Amino acid sequence: MNIALWIVAGLFGVAYVTGGIIKLTMPYEKYAAKLGWPQDFTPGNVRFMGVLEVLGGIGLFLPALVDVAPTLVPIAASCMALYMAGAVTERVRRGEHKELLVDLLFLAAMVFVAWGRFAIEPF
Repeated sequence: MNIALWIVAGLFGVAYVTGGIIKLTMPYEKYAAKLGWPQDFTPGNVRFMGVLEVLGGIGLFLPALVDVAPTLVPIAASCMALYMAGAVTERVRRGEHKELLVDLLFLAAMVFVAWGRFAIEPF
């Protein structure tokens, strides 16, 4: 179980960091034109989402990797699960059902990591 938690946290952590960096570095107009959903948000909101994704993604593996406050891993996973619940809500509101499945996968993975690190395999 510990190995599965490491794999999920590592893979999704890298995905969040990558997505966050894209939100922070790509010009808002180009990003909004490419995806559509950012048009519902201000450029500042999209940048803030990028910051949250970078911090949350790093929080999924770095504290445990360096063994400094590893209890931050399930807290980061819980926070990212809440973040993804918001993303799921936005997808439902916009009627984007294909993209909804990806967000539900991310939500389930974060719940798995939070549950696993809080209850099953704490550090």
